[in-house]
Amino acid sequence: MARSDDPNDPKGLIREAYRIEGIALPECRSIFLDWALGFPTDRDQKQALSDLFAAYSAQDAEHPMTQVLREGLETAKAPKRRGGWRGRAR
Repeated sequence: MARSDDPNDPKGLIREAYRIEGIALPECRSIFLDWALGFPTDRDQKQALSDLFAAYSAQDAEHPMTQVLREGLETAKAPKRRGGWRGRAR
């Protein structure tokens, strides 16, 4: 994959997913996982995801990657379980 000028998609993975004709939901989820794991730790991943969704959902609302980005946003907003003894003390 070629590098991208988009700081929200530095490897161009999301951009390329939208270019693959006939791509299905499982492939989009795999690409999204690669994007998430390779995203720079010094950047706000939640904000980047929001920006990507805003840009791409306007272009292709029915694309499976749009669904994956939407799911990622919903998951990012979900409250997280507390770890340690507080999470197990019930």
